[in-house]
Amino acid sequence: MKRTFSLSGLLVPSGLALVAATYGLVRLATGLYLPDVQDELGLGTAAAGLVSSGASLAYCLGALLGLVLATRRARTLVVVAALTAGGGGLGLSVAPDAPTFAVLAVLASVGPGVVSPALVEILRRDPVVAGDPSAQSTVNAGTGPGLVVAGALALTLLPDWRAAWAWSGLLTLAVAALVLVAARGGETGRQAPGATLPRSWWSAHRRVVAASLLLGAGSAAVWSYGRVVVLEAGGGTTTSLVAWIALGLGGTAVVATAGPLGRRTPRTAWTLTAGFTALATLALGLGSGSAVVAVAACAVFGWGFVAATGALIAWTVDVDPGRGASGTALLFVVLVLGQALGSALAGALLGGAGHEAAFAASAFLTAVGAVVAAPVRVRRLRVADAATPGRPRGARGPSRPCG
Repeated sequence: MKRTFSLSGLLVPSGLALVAATYGLVRLATGLYLPDVQDELGLGTAAAGLVSSGASLAYCLGALLGLVLATRRARTLVVVAALTAGGGGLGLSVAPDAPTFAVLAVLASVGPGVVSPALVEILRRDPVVAGDPSAQSTVNAGTGPGLVVAGALALTLLPDWRAAWAWSGLLTLAVAALVLVAARGGETGRQAPGATLPRSWWSAHRRVVAASLLLGAGSAAVWSYGRVVVLEAGGGTTTSLVAWIALGLGGTAVVATAGPLGRRTPRTAWTLTAGFTALATLALGLGSGSAVVAVAACAVFGWGFVAATGALIAWTVDVDPGRGASGTALLFVVLVLGQALGSALAGALLGGAGHEAAFAASAFLTAVGAVVAAPVRVRRLRVADAATPGRPRGARGPSRPCG
């Protein structure tokens, strides 16, 4: 069925909204509501840590599911995201006890895991959007608006965390429906490679995978302890929430910069955005006692982190266009695993050396990730090459600088 231009015009904003809902309103908002949840349901600190770990594992499982199914069942994955993230949000709003809350919070994190690879594939197949190099970055920037809305809900509704989760669930279901409408008829008839990643893919992605792991590890301090550091430095609850909203506004600004970044090579865009993420992390660690510095650092961090994840998507698509969805899923799994490791490291340093040392170490890891993209000639995989990993080197196309 031939698509109308109006539906293609709806695809990018609805995709952005779905990322905003599943990431900003569901996965990353749990920490915003956690203190009030603990007060009402008696969820202990240790149990909250287990919930966080379980949510990360669920996200990884969702992303792996996306890696396997995105090229063939992208729209089905959107339904999965709606049921887990949206349905999970509604379930959390009526959770009667701590165990039920924990199970639903873990389940809800499957949604963002499947969304990213699904949207990469949906955008790749759209005959109108596929020609826009900034479309992927714009959709990926949805995390920023989601954080802004989550912060606004927290300021408006807390301590009524149940109402906040109900709104999050309803909004997620609504925008998922919009994506399904916009993606209808989006098949182009092109055969995508399978989800299996050949040896040549791994060889060409060594630096991309390392960059993703280091970004995850280096960003964990802000995501896990950013609000804690601001509070301990003397900022009140309102200041910490404003800093969170500023983080979201920074991520939202990626929409405005998607065009200029899209005109750069993915490698250059990565180095720039990861570098700003490292500087913002260091600034927050050293200047959390100042409300102005804290808010400004969070805003810059939000822009840098979200833009850097967009650069990762562009990077893997540039290396192997036919496996963009699978590459995105894998890189995001690596990123979340890096966050798990980085959170443990930052937590250990916070308890010993203090938050300045913890955030400085995290900034260092992100900075190392930024220079991982130093000029190097990496082969861009053609679809035919990717499908024949045993083909001799000489039979493949010439090497080119890979962004």
